[in-house]
Amino acid sequence: MNPFQYSKPDSVQNAVHLAGPASRFIAGGTNLLDLMKENVTRPEHLIDITGLPLREVTETADGGLLIGALVSNADLAWHPLIEQRYPLLSQAILAGASPQLRNMASTGGNLLQRTRCYYFYDANVPCNKREPGSGCPAREGLNRIHAILGASAQCVATHPSDMCVALAALEAVVHVQGRGGARTIAFADFHRLPGETPERDNQLADDELITAIELPAAGFANHSHYLKVRDRASYAFALVSVAAALDMNGPVIRQARLVLGGVAHKPWRDQGVEDWLVGKAPSRETFSAAADALLQDAKPLEHNAFKVKLAHRAIVRALGDAAQGGQTR
Repeated sequence: MNPFQYSKPDSVQNAVHLAGPASRFIAGGTNLLDLMKENVTRPEHLIDITGLPLREVTETADGGLLIGALVSNADLAWHPLIEQRYPLLSQAILAGASPQLRNMASTGGNLLQRTRCYYFYDANVPCNKREPGSGCPAREGLNRIHAILGASAQCVATHPSDMCVALAALEAVVHVQGRGGARTIAFADFHRLPGETPERDNQLADDELITAIELPAAGFANHSHYLKVRDRASYAFALVSVAAALDMNGPVIRQARLVLGGVAHKPWRDQGVEDWLVGKAPSRETFSAAADALLQDAKPLEHNAFKVKLAHRAIVRALGDAAQGGQTR
């Protein structure tokens, strides 16, 4: 681990004025410290934001919630308003990591997890995400956990977060602050596909700090379900996950949200498929057709073709569970 400067500002304004290309904000550090220990990232300046007033969950004027960036994953999952109004988010958080990590991990930090790839985490091998232009050994190497959608010749890594899959389905909004002022980013636009610049995971500028996540009033509390398929039932990343949320108008679907995790560089959503579900009655045949459409552009690699069938079955099951009322845990 390289030497670095350490600061602990007492305000958001002071924090962003300290930030720059060689700095990193740190809260729980559950991902950043691992990256530093493995020499994957070498910040020259750590800016400790744990003293900032970003730990509240408050109701918004339109009936939604504003979640401070420093609210822990554990506190968020068990927050009464999250459990009641947004059970999809609570389920997703509790499906991720371990209790110890959820106690440390922050809401804002969860959004900033680096993508998952064996080669990215090994500083002794090439990786376009670490060193642009050096190559992507995962394309021809061991790629069982890698992307089947939205990948590029430069990178086939997958996004690791469970929470972000649910936030994408809920159409959350990310509040950020930089030296130039505050702005909001729609969750669908926050994370990036790799394209030709896989080193960039999101749309934040070097000086911008996530201050809050805003949830709209619609939480799909009566018909939502988060399904995570993984190699073991305890602490493990998703091979495939599905956030399914439905708004029912009697026997037909009035609105649908369907997002996949574990299959792409960011939570994977196709609003055209969601629109197609509107007006249809829930059935296995309908949900299977939706899965076909969502996965039609899948491009599996040598070792992960199983993800296509796995994702199809997971989509059908998650939508079916959501239609029947989901489950609280």
